[in-house]
Amino acid sequence: MMQPPPEPAPSRGKIAIPILFGAVIALIGSNVYLFVELNKFRAETKKADEKILDEISKTRETTSVTATAARQNLDALRDELDAARRQAAMAAGQAKIDAEKHAEQLARRLEAEQRKAQEQVSKIGSEVSEVRQTATAATARLGEVSTEVGQVKTEVASTKAELDKTIANLKRVVGDVDSHASLIATNAKELSALKALGDRNYYEFKLTKTKQPVKIADIAVQLKRTDEKRNRFTIDVIADDKKVEKKDKNINEPLQFYVPSKARQPWEIVVNEVKKDVIVGYLATPKVQAGR
Repeated sequence: MMQPPPEPAPSRGKIAIPILFGAVIALIGSNVYLFVELNKFRAETKKADEKILDEISKTRETTSVTATAARQNLDALRDELDAARRQAAMAAGQAKIDAEKHAEQLARRLEAEQRKAQEQVSKIGSEVSEVRQTATAATARLGEVSTEVGQVKTEVASTKAELDKTIANLKRVVGDVDSHASLIATNAKELSALKALGDRNYYEFKLTKTKQPVKIADIAVQLKRTDEKRNRFTIDVIADDKKVEKKDKNINEPLQFYVPSKARQPWEIVVNEVKKDVIVGYLATPKVQAGR
């Protein structure tokens, strides 16, 4: 009896990325993430809208108060300026000179206050414009997030439909033990569909002809010979210290064998590709193990 070596053969499953099943999981995860982000963004947008409305209200109130105060101040200055000019017109000598100086000072103050009032109005106008731009940007972003969620929904539905179609097209082939028929995969896409069904465990392998058996999951397999032109091969399967020869087998043919210590259902090896001294395929094992 040849004992399996401690190091397993490189598994193609560790390198290959599941095409459909992985895509569905990734898209569903993205969809959930986007839904969470959308709800979060909606809540933030609602708060932002409330804040914007509050800011606009405060701005309007401030504008009203500022405008009223400025208008009253300007009116008072105009009245004072008019009175000073009348006083200057009626006065004579030094009193007239002093009155004119006072009138000039009031005129300069009035001009300065007018400039100040105009600057305040311009500043408030800019603040209102910024608030409106923020509101517009928030609304636009909400629309973008909604669009992204819609796109992910479409992608999930499309990928799910493709996966369902692949599963429906899987072939059921009779194996070489007890006429037991099984669904088999002939390529990576179909294998991903089988994995999506979740009925069995799958271990992909790329097995090279060696002098020693190679461990795959809980069994050992030794490639004896290959016929690349006819897509045929011969292997030894070692399980529960028993060796079974699978001689001159075809690709995409379920090679079945029992592992009593592990399960009551047959295990299967399916080879999808035969090259010179190399075979590529997968091992399928029952989900329910013996004693569990």
